[in-house]
Amino acid sequence: MKILHIIANLASRYGGPPKACFEMTRAMANLGHAVSIYTTNQDGPYELDVPTDCSVFKVGVEVRYFAIQHPRFWGFSIPLARALRKAIREVDIVHIHSLYLFHGTVTAHYCRKYNVPYLIQPHGALDPFIYKRHRFRKSVMEFLFERRNIKHAAAIHFTTEEEKSLAATYTFQTPGVVVPLGLELSEYEKLPERVTFRAQYPETNGKKIILFFGRLNFKKGLDILVHAFAQVALERDDVHLVIAGPDNEGFGDKVRAWLNEEAVLDRATFTGMLTGEDKLAVLRHADIFVLPSYSENFGISVIEAMACGVPVVISDRVNIWHEVEANGAGRVGPCDADRFAEIISDLLDNPESAKQMGVKGKALVKERFQWPSVALAMEAAYRTILLRANPDN
Repeated sequence: MKILHIIANLASRYGGPPKACFEMTRAMANLGHAVSIYTTNQDGPYELDVPTDCSVFKVGVEVRYFAIQHPRFWGFSIPLARALRKAIREVDIVHIHSLYLFHGTVTAHYCRKYNVPYLIQPHGALDPFIYKRHRFRKSVMEFLFERRNIKHAAAIHFTTEEEKSLAATYTFQTPGVVVPLGLELSEYEKLPERVTFRAQYPETNGKKIILFFGRLNFKKGLDILVHAFAQVALERDDVHLVIAGPDNEGFGDKVRAWLNEEAVLDRATFTGMLTGEDKLAVLRHADIFVLPSYSENFGISVIEAMACGVPVVISDRVNIWHEVEANGAGRVGPCDADRFAEIISDLLDNPESAKQMGVKGKALVKERFQWPSVALAMEAAYRTILLRANPDN
């Protein structure tokens, strides 16, 4: 198959969608498919240092970057639109990442024009919590183009059954396919020694590390985490909060203010974004991973923590919570600080139970969330869509 993925940007500051897009395409290329990504060079207020006049090949995937233009918030790029007009006619299927952005509108238009099937991966945009935000602006976009884009899609790609269920009201009965995200487990097999992270952040020495790992963003439930941590810290002096992730919107200032109000700012460390060995080091050192999100269509950081054997505590708005709870790989609670404080304290008081959760988490990732097996499921979904679009072939 010739498969084209379209995404607004691939900069790491944007978190899960770029990571998911690139790793998915790499896994599909490993199955022998011809896979391309068309995107812009946007990197927040800056541009990535990448060529915009030729293809870049990364582990078997062709990546084409195009110059971002104003209005940047919409991911606008005339060069991208021109390239899509030609490229879409030459592929079998198109995979659009995210909604309400320029690249999706242009892509869906040309797919319909040239009768090329496309599927849309909303990356959580159809979760009611997110769907209701900025409703007026989104309703205008829906009236102008997004409803048509969804109605004519060959499928909507959801990463969990929970995400599909939550989005049902907004999909106009467009068929949904559920294929999770994954990890390349070889990247998590050799973890740094436990002293590595503590040597860089000596304030964590002798402390139990409570880890938040992800973008500092309004939906991540950091207010819940701060208040829960403050309750735990009031009862014990051997805990330290580590907040690791990019702060693209200045949200970290709010988090610091909440920590200061709770008188625990000196017991928290902000590392900024961590990648490579630094990322593995913080995951290796964490005693408990906490993600109390108000909305999370999948939660790639959760399976990264589980791959490293870290017990996870997540909200029931993180859409893989069913799988985590059913397999004993972590603890799940409502978006409530008191409940999160209780769960964290219980795990700290019962280290053997926490250790067993970590073991079960690693087993769950190995069984359900490896890219080689996930890619086979994605391949089957593509083939079903193509057969439905071209029943005579």
